[in-house]
Amino acid sequence: MGSFSIWHWLIVLVVVALVFGGRGKLSGIMGDAAKGIRAFRDGLKDEPTATAENKPLPTAEREKDEARG
Repeated sequence: MGSFSIWHWLIVLVVVALVFGGRGKLSGIMGDAAKGIRAFRDGLKDEPTATAENKPLPTAEREKDEARG
């Protein structure tokens, strides 16, 4: 068992079970993070893509275009 006694290993197992268990805090945090990432991806998919015709010209280019005609 190495340099640790059986009590050390039992304490480590209990802590791991609490953290990574079904109702552990870490699993809840990771679930919330996954929901946030999924919502972010869905938000990116819903945005319309700007095409060259729909893009507004920069100010200097717009002034040049207006001066031409």
